[in-house]
Amino acid sequence: MSKRISAKHKIDRRLGENIWGRPKSPVNKRENRPGQHGDRRGGKLSDFGQQLRAKQKLKGYYGNIGERHFRRLYAEAVRLKGSTSEHLIGLLERRLDSVVYRAKFVPTVFAARQFISHGHVKVNGRRVNVASFRCRVGDVIEIREKSREVAMVLEATKSPERDVPDYLEVDHGKMSATFQRIPALADVPFPVIMEPNLVVEFYSR
Repeated sequence: MSKRISAKHKIDRRLGENIWGRPKSPVNKRENRPGQHGDRRGGKLSDFGQQLRAKQKLKGYYGNIGERHFRRLYAEAVRLKGSTSEHLIGLLERRLDSVVYRAKFVPTVFAARQFISHGHVKVNGRRVNVASFRCRVGDVIEIREKSREVAMVLEATKSPERDVPDYLEVDHGKMSATFQRIPALADVPFPVIMEPNLVVEFYSR
């Protein structure tokens, strides 16, 4: 089992939810948490516990983002006018690995991060190998011509597991996507309920 798949499965089991909605998630077969005491029923979570869980779920969904980077995103969302939780989601969806994943060029956000770091992705004609690169409205993201026949890419584009959201305009024939607009929380096709408002409460304590 690859490290990527292992990490993805661990996050699902630890949270007790199939946060990517994938049919091969271990939660589909066994809902208890990993470890010898995993089958014990947990007590009711405190407010802090609910906030922490919401943060872990959101961080995990976007490829287990590091705490330092995630906190910086929150701090930036706070500085913007309007809803901090909406801005936090918008900033997460503007990450290049999120866009590559949403466009169905790869099967998972973990794969997107590796795919980008190996130099397979271009933004506005220039190669970008930083997964956290922030896309802007109107940016064109494409797979390098030499990388378009990679088996993982071909399988992902044909997968019926998920749909491309309407804030991206995607042409799988040309292997390109245009970032049309910054999405709101309601626009993002999360397979499970995300609660960025609780994440904001966690950091604002």
